[in-house]
Amino acid sequence: MHMPTHPTRRAALATGLGAFALLVTGCGRRDAFTELPAAGAQVLSGLSMGSSYTIKLAGARLTEAALAAVQRAIDQALGDVVGRMSHYDAESELSRFNRQPLGQAFTLSAPTLSVFQAAQAVHAASGGAFDVAVGRAVDAWGFGPAAAARQVVPETTLAELRASTPPGALQLDAAAGTLTRQHAVHANLSGIAKGYGVDQVALALDALGQADYMVEVGGEIRTRGRNAQGQPWQLAIELPDAMPQRALRLVPLSGRALATSGDYRNFFMHQGRRYSHEIDPATAAPVAHALASVSVVADDCTTADAWSTALFVMGPQRGLEAATQLQLAAHFVVRGSDGRFVETTTPAFAALGARAVA
Repeated sequence: MHMPTHPTRRAALATGLGAFALLVTGCGRRDAFTELPAAGAQVLSGLSMGSSYTIKLAGARLTEAALAAVQRAIDQALGDVVGRMSHYDAESELSRFNRQPLGQAFTLSAPTLSVFQAAQAVHAASGGAFDVAVGRAVDAWGFGPAAAARQVVPETTLAELRASTPPGALQLDAAAGTLTRQHAVHANLSGIAKGYGVDQVALALDALGQADYMVEVGGEIRTRGRNAQGQPWQLAIELPDAMPQRALRLVPLSGRALATSGDYRNFFMHQGRRYSHEIDPATAAPVAHALASVSVVADDCTTADAWSTALFVMGPQRGLEAATQLQLAAHFVVRGSDGRFVETTTPAFAALGARAVA
């Protein structure tokens, strides 16, 4: 959740019949946004969480006063998440926690506690592939808030990072509402907080009586109801590396969320190898496999965001096996040895009725 100057980690496309939006997403800004008129929809957009957002309202048209109230609710929801969970804001709740002395419990606000609980659940279910304790490794590779050069980290440093991040480095006491650093780790919520922000905007719209909307923040998306043409919202998964960007597959969704993790927005190249911002907690280094992107559909965007990160870290084989066993709706795009992309999906994703884009 920052305002970086470099491309970022995820990509998705969001469309509604009569509209087309290209959304380059991740823990950073959206690099391009092109939209044709969305007949019947009212659109609100702006900047937050180090990215841009777009909210489409497809119900009855609102008055200027009502639309202004919606805008205030959006700004409040997103601003609250940034103030609590940004690792780029030195005074955020998360940053203050990362400065807490070792062994001293830090009392979390209810929203931040809920995000750490969700992260803990995905961490356990993914066998540790999703781990918010990788903040120092993210920084070491140049993908964090410090203006560090992006370069290959020597193995001696990686060994130190792994040694300093043992299991249980972060101790969450849900009953007491506290989190404790048992080792000198830094928590980083960039793999889950943006999805949580999307959910908070959706809840704010629900409270205002909006029944047909699409919320997109940096490409993480949640929908409710129908688009302006009375159809499910049409969300698109992007073709990795495509220039200009274009959709690979359209997914019809109503009342669900979509998040995508990939290696083709936020990375650097060294001696012919791609080093992406997605850090494998087991190695303290960027993932090393042929997976280009993972998209996950879930009932809420917090879950979709965290699982897309976890499955991407796990890789094309282990990730697909885990997602299938857990009955997650997941779509994998793998780089083939011939340079072509190969798509694989779980049965739960196939059941969504997504269609390929010609």
